[in-house]
Amino acid sequence: MNKNTKIYIAGHKGMVGSAIWRTLSENGFSNLIGASSKELDLRNQQAVRDFIKKENPEVIIDAAARVGGILANNDFPYQFIMENMQIQNNLIDSALQNDVDKFIFLGSSCIYPKLAPQPLKEEYLLTDTLEPTNEWYAIAKITGVKTCQAIRNQFGKDYVSLMPTNLYGTYDNFDLNTSHVLPAMIRKFHEAKENNHAPVTLWGSGLPMREFLFVDDMAKAVVFALENKLPDYLYNVGTGEDLTIKELAEIIQEITGHKGEIIWDSTKPDGTPRKLMDVSKMHELGWKHQVDLKEGIQKTYNWFLENTENFKQVKLK
Repeated sequence: MNKNTKIYIAGHKGMVGSAIWRTLSENGFSNLIGASSKELDLRNQQAVRDFIKKENPEVIIDAAARVGGILANNDFPYQFIMENMQIQNNLIDSALQNDVDKFIFLGSSCIYPKLAPQPLKEEYLLTDTLEPTNEWYAIAKITGVKTCQAIRNQFGKDYVSLMPTNLYGTYDNFDLNTSHVLPAMIRKFHEAKENNHAPVTLWGSGLPMREFLFVDDMAKAVVFALENKLPDYLYNVGTGEDLTIKELAEIIQEITGHKGEIIWDSTKPDGTPRKLMDVSKMHELGWKHQVDLKEGIQKTYNWFLENTENFKQVKLK
C-alpha cells in the first residue's frame, strides 16, 4: 500500500466516511475518490458496476449505509434491510468482478445476539437471536460480513469486516426522528437549556449500558486495516469500556450546561441490555482508541454549536 493507491470511499459525505477521508488525507493518501448520493445511487446495481469499472479503484472502503436509531429501525424495517443489502451487495460484487484486491466493510455491534455473553467476542456471531429493535439493519450487516468472508475464503482476497461500537462525532445526525442516542441527547439538552432549562425526557430506564467510540478513532482503525493485512475476516472496533445511558445523560447534561430535570420514560423500549465489545484482537495487532468519552462529546458539542442551523437531517421515505 502506497500513498498514491487509488481508494474509493463509499459514503464519503457521511459522518464515518468523511472522517475516513480526513484521516487518510492527513496520513498522506492523495488518490481518494468519492461520489455523492446524487452522483451515484449505491442501490442501483448497474450504476455501481459502471462506476467501479470506470474508476478502477485498488481499494474500496464501504462506509455507506442506511442508519438510524430504535425509532427509525422500527418505522422503516423494509428500508433498513433492503437498502443496506442493496448498497453492500452492489459494492462487494462490483469489487470482486473488477478484481479489487482489498475491501474494508464497516458494520455495527448490533450484529451480535441480544443476550450474548459480555464483552462481545467476534466468535459470538450467529450464535443466538438478535435484538428485535434493530434486527433489520443487523441482518443486512451480517450478510455483508459473511459475503466478504466467502470471497476471502474462495478467492483469497483481502476483504475484511470492521464492527464498530456506537459511533459519534463531528458531522453526526442530530435529527431526533432518526438519530442515535448520543447526538439526540446533545440536541435535547442543548435545546432544553435554551428553553430556560426545561425538563428533558429520555427513552427507557437509563439502565442499559453502552460503549461509544469517537468517529476519528474509527477512521484510524480503517487506516490501520488499510496499511496492514489483517489475518482474520472480522474485527471489533471500540474502546472496551461502557457506561449506563443514565451516566451518559449526566455527562452530556454537564457539557451542554443544562440545569433542568431529567425524566425517564419507562414506557419506551430500552433495547439491548448491554453491548460491550471485546476489542482484544485489534489491541493485539496494535490499534487502540485515543479519544476518551468526555473529550469526544465536547468536540461533538462544539461542532453542533457551530452548525446548529444546517446540521444533517435524514428523512426516510
